[in-house]
Amino acid sequence: MTIQDRSPEQEIAGKPTSAARTTLSHIMTGSDTNLLGTVHGGVIMKLVDDVAGAVAGRHSGGPAVTASMDEMAFLEPVRVGDLVHVKAQVNWTGRSSMEVGVRVLAERWNESTPAIQVGSAYLVFAAVDENGKPRPVPQVLPETEKDRRRYQEAQIRRTHRLARRRAIKELRDARAAEGIED
Repeated sequence: MTIQDRSPEQEIAGKPTSAARTTLSHIMTGSDTNLLGTVHGGVIMKLVDDVAGAVAGRHSGGPAVTASMDEMAFLEPVRVGDLVHVKAQVNWTGRSSMEVGVRVLAERWNESTPAIQVGSAYLVFAAVDENGKPRPVPQVLPETEKDRRRYQEAQIRRTHRLARRRAIKELRDARAAEGIED
């Protein structure tokens, strides 16, 4: 969607990708572990949601709520003592929604080895007003070739999300029309 596709009340100056890009760093402790002794996936997911929410709020200039999380991938286990860096940026914007891409990196707190990617996720946030109603967001303006690639990939993910939602609704409507209750 371009700024020309928006109605006059939604014409807001766009913001570059770098305007809201954020990193949250956290050292993992024993209270973050699961039964296997590694960091619980839910702890990582909370950090992902926290940093993505900060980015969405910064980009939109106000409150934004998590609408969905997809493609959360855990690539490597995170251990107690790892310094985790959760990096996020807005990849794509619609009228009131934003896709935020998140990369999770980990490094040993006491070693000088480079951080490795241990996870990634894509979240969709909706900007809301004081009444919880959707409000317009600025268009994201990709700055680098990598930002442009992320924007294009986000458009593909959005198309897939909408198609999946439509297919599920059609299936449920068909089942309801046949008198089949779920």
